[in-house]
Amino acid sequence: MAKKLRILAASDVEGDTKLIKKLALRAEKENVDIVVLCGDIVGWSETSNLIKPFKDRNKKVLIIPGNHDSFATADFLASLYNIRNIHGYSVKYDGVGFFGAGGAEDLPMFPGHITEKELFETLKKAHNGLKGIEKKIMVTHIHPSGSKSEFSGIRGSDAVTKAIKQFKPDILLHCHIHEASGFEEYIGKTRVINVGREGKIIDI
Repeated sequence: MAKKLRILAASDVEGDTKLIKKLALRAEKENVDIVVLCGDIVGWSETSNLIKPFKDRNKKVLIIPGNHDSFATADFLASLYNIRNIHGYSVKYDGVGFFGAGGAEDLPMFPGHITEKELFETLKKAHNGLKGIEKKIMVTHIHPSGSKSEFSGIRGSDAVTKAIKQFKPDILLHCHIHEASGFEEYIGKTRVINVGREGKIIDI
């Protein structure tokens, strides 16, 4: 039986270094293989040590920008800590392919603004790198349209829903709507998880 990949996925930490330390300790305790941060990593003020606690515990880290993060900030964090920003890119670990796109359209005044067209094209570009991979995880910041997270009154992304239907990932990891933290559902055969600030352990 093939070994499962254990993931700790979290989002919307927004510069909370205490929460990051808590998540890093959980990653170590739960013996996760990889940490995925689904955007809104930085806060309104300059913060440090948002990635270092994971690196200190020798954890692989994947990130995408949220609406709070500029795309340049995500690239800077990836370069500084030698981690992967998968906005528009894909990576493979133990037979599992990850691909993603960050940002959101619903808040145009924020640095991570992206149009629906750009979001879908970025996901398509990222997914192109996973030909022949059976197990796939899509990572976005914003929730899909038609999902449970829309209970908040904030409409989800048609581009994300379209990508689910076209690329058929096994799992979609997202957040954006804090009040829907932990919500799970299926869109088609894709398990859709709002990972929340406190994080979610996923085995695949």
